[in-house]
This record gives sequence, structure tokens and C-alpha cells, in this order.
Amino acid sequence: MTPHFFGFGSLVNTATHVYGNTRPARLQGWRRAWVHTPERDLTFLSVTAAPGNVIEGLLAAVPNGDWAALDERETGYVRVDVTAQVGHDMAPAPQISLYQVPEETQDRDANGHKILMSYLDVVLRGYTEVFGEGGARAFMATTDGWDTPILDDRATPRYPRHQEMTTAERAFHDALIAEAGARVLADSL
Repeated sequence: MTPHFFGFGSLVNTATHVYGNTRPARLQGWRRAWVHTPERDLTFLSVTAAPGNVIEGLLAAVPNGDWAALDERETGYVRVDVTAQVGHDMAPAPQISLYQVPEETQDRDANGHKILMSYLDVVLRGYTEVFGEGGARAFMATTDGWDTPILDDRATPRYPRHQEMTTAERAFHDALIAEAGARVLADSL
């Protein structure tokens, strides 16, 4: 059977990848978190084990089990088998993995690390498209680390898979960010 990945961030936005056979799913016992590593100046979206928590995401098939391109895209992450923790409508259940930043590579000192607004916009658009506005709100509520500043790079997007946002999308995303109490910084470029 074809293995699948569980996307919980930008991989929920199907315009950022070529993987098909997508379907919504729920991951039990995990929470999203913004994390930092010494290798990057920016913050990663990852997941941490969190008993009793549930996050929504998207399953997509990895044809022929060829993980090479996805592994390259997800540099800095490791693949973790979560087959038994994902609720979905497929029978029989395929093998399911997600990408996680290993805890031992995380830097607890967040000085200078920021979340890219262009990345967050892509993630929120994906959640809105798959789960509706309530899904985008749930993404914000089930993600830790909103004390990390958000760098507003919309004028000159740094995220390589950025997408143009409508005025209504920007306003919705800005409202979610404000509700989360996140601090937005102007981009100095």
C-alpha cells in the first residue's frame, strides 16, 4: 500500500506540493509548536508529543514510497511514523509519517528567530481551504509559540512557496494573529 504523509503546516496547502490523494485527518496526542534551531535564522513549525491533544492536518500519498523529494524539501526535520495516531477514512490504513524537528536540535534561546508572515499566510490559506475559517482558527489555537515575533515580509516574500493573498485573506489572517497576541515586526529589507 502507498505510504502517506501527515501535513500539519504548509503541506496542508496543496498548492505547495505535487502529492495527490489528499484527505483531511486528525492526529491524536500531538501539538504544533514554533521551534528554533541554530542552523536557521527563522523559526520552524514542528510538532511535539502532547497526550490528550488533537490537531487537524492533511494526508497525501507518497507514490512508490519515494520520499527523496519530500525529505529534501523538509530539510532539518526527521520522518516519524504516526500510523497508529492518525484518524482517517482509509481502509486498510496506510503507513503514515510526519516531519518533526528533533528535540535535540532545537535551540531554546529564541533570540533573533522569527516566523515568516509569507509562510504563515500559506499555512492559514491551506487550513481555510481544507477546514474552513474554523480550521484556521483551530490551527492558531493548537499551535504553541506565538510569543515568537512574526516578520511581515509580504511586500518581499522570503518563503519560496509564498502565494499572493487577497485583501480579505490578509485581513482574516491579521485578525487571527492579533487574537493570538502575536507581535508583528516590519521587514527591514
